[in-house]
Amino acid sequence: MDNKVLKIILAILIAPLGAFLQVGATKHFWINIVLVFLTFGIGAVIHALWLVLTEQKG
Repeated sequence: MDNKVLKIILAILIAPLGAFLQVGATKHFWINIVLVFLTFGIGAVIHALWLVLTEQKG
């Protein structure tokens, strides 16, 4: 299984983990944690997918 496919699946199922695997413990990871609580997870999933699909780096 391709690494990017795994990150996409994790970004959908466990958004903070997908964000962490993409950028590490940077500001994007912490933004994702906050989004989990503020948007009931929907915003976090969108943010994590954006990080993975645009191949953002820490």
